[in-house]
Amino acid sequence: MQDDDTTHGPLAGFTVGVTAARRAEELATLLKRRGAAVQHAPALRIVPLADDSELLDATKELIDHAPDVVVATTAIGFRGWVEAADGWGIGDALLERLRGVELLARGPKVKGSVRAAGLTEAWSPGSESLAEVLDRLLAEGVAGRRIAVQLHGEPLPGFIESLQAAGAETVGVPVYRWMPPQDIAPLDRLLDATAARALDAITFTSAPAAASFLGRAEERGLLPEVLGALRDEVLAACVGPVTALPLQARAIPTVQPERFRLGPLVQLVCAQLPTRARVLPIAGHRVEIRGHAVLVDDELRAVPPAGMALLHTLARRPGWVVARADLLRALPGSGTDEHAVETAMARLRSALGAPKLIQTVVKRGYRLSLDPAGDTPGAP
Repeated sequence: MQDDDTTHGPLAGFTVGVTAARRAEELATLLKRRGAAVQHAPALRIVPLADDSELLDATKELIDHAPDVVVATTAIGFRGWVEAADGWGIGDALLERLRGVELLARGPKVKGSVRAAGLTEAWSPGSESLAEVLDRLLAEGVAGRRIAVQLHGEPLPGFIESLQAAGAETVGVPVYRWMPPQDIAPLDRLLDATAARALDAITFTSAPAAASFLGRAEERGLLPEVLGALRDEVLAACVGPVTALPLQARAIPTVQPERFRLGPLVQLVCAQLPTRARVLPIAGHRVEIRGHAVLVDDELRAVPPAGMALLHTLARRPGWVVARADLLRALPGSGTDEHAVETAMARLRSALGAPKLIQTVVKRGYRLSLDPAGDTPGAP
């Protein structure tokens, strides 16, 4: 189902980056259904803790200071937690503490692990959805309550943020650790695309992913270019305010939905990106210039990368003549032969389906045939 009544979808012509490790396929599917081209590169991976000191500290903290609620999110993670506590000689103390709190299990598999440990869950959704767990907690009211969440990477984007926003104190039980992805190549490609401003937006669903993304950019010496792109042209869309913090610390403007979930995040991107497109009245047509495609009178026209580079360059000075030399510099992998501009321009006109949109000015260059009632051209 599209978010509007057009055939192309609100994100058609836009390219969106996805940095999530978990639920990336779900997020990418939501974006593609709305017309976006998606480039996915996990900014991190989730591995079991090699050093158990963090888990030990969190376990002792919960034994000494009882939470009101404990949320078990994965079967393997819950089993590993109980087994680790046994190894430290505090397994019985942990189980005794868990018997005295409201224990929520995300789905049947987790419920099985809870019961195998000799415990009984207070409630478990049949859907294995943490969204249902969150809805239940928020409906009960969490203000002033202490809620422990067995972490496993990205259990639900915004889950902890939503609880904190509703007034809960949250305690993370880190059964897993964030690590750089094993295959760094996709992340490097995403960083290259960001630096080249070939993305229109990039989504972040966890603060560690945002920090990893920027950290890798710094390692490669790309941080100035990446920061410049995210500050000027590439929309940074975060699932919630905690996720946005590493970006905001670098003075990157971010947007977040009111509800910290994937659906509202996608809806926000759908609302934001079309407003950032350049709309011009050219040769009697309404032309909306998006990231990798153009709407001509609301008809979606796919345009090759070289053509988009030319069109973006012309649109920065609408109505003014742009010299071939300037257009040549804008072409990807630009060389020295200005005939490359003529070739790319011919393909651009063909792709747009309205050749009169771009006027050739003999011996000078090209210009957009801006309508008199359109934008008033400014000085170049």
